[in-house]
Amino acid sequence: MAKQDRAIRTRRTILAAAAKVFEQRGYQAATISEILTTAGVTKGALYFHFESKDDLAQGVLAEQDQRLVVPRRPCRTQELVDVVMLHAHRLRTDPMVRAGVRLSLDQQAHDLDRSGPFLRWVQVLDHLLDDARAQGELLPHVVPAETAEVLVGSFAGVQAMSQAISDYQDLPDRVCVLLRHVLPTVVLSSVLASIDLSRTRGAVVLAELDADAGADSRPALLERQPVG
Repeated sequence: MAKQDRAIRTRRTILAAAAKVFEQRGYQAATISEILTTAGVTKGALYFHFESKDDLAQGVLAEQDQRLVVPRRPCRTQELVDVVMLHAHRLRTDPMVRAGVRLSLDQQAHDLDRSGPFLRWVQVLDHLLDDARAQGELLPHVVPAETAEVLVGSFAGVQAMSQAISDYQDLPDRVCVLLRHVLPTVVLSSVLASIDLSRTRGAVVLAELDADAGADSRPALLERQPVG
């Protein structure tokens, strides 16, 4: 078990280093050598987990999948808003998310398949919108798959603009504006009136996730306490 834990930690260290280098350099300019130096691991350790720079980049891109999960809400439209606002918050605070977005929008990464994050984002939002429609939260004309693609494409543009202008500092405000413009054409006004669209929503959801993670870990920690 200790060996397995060490391997997991090493993989995370390598991915964190790769994220840092990809964010700073872009895909084309990043090198395995610089990632090795940043991670402080051997070449053998890196190639045990990742076959190539492309494999490393896909690993960074895939990490975003783990960050699209939010607590389940009775109102599925609120859950959709939470996913979007949490992602906006993490773009300001999480180097792995920033690196994944940099890679997915890197026009110079000709050899890298950058479609994954966009397709997964659309899939997540499409599922939430489909559930919202089933619960009677959406306007009759809405096609969930189309709306999901509009939201993903619009978010990509808004975050790129925010990065260029303020290094993501104004991203929560810009995303709130985007949602306030789009959602009235999608969601029933009676439902929309109950949705929390505040700029701090992403931070609130992250704090909730962190609290839930801490609660889940406490029983295991208690079991390891000595008796007596």
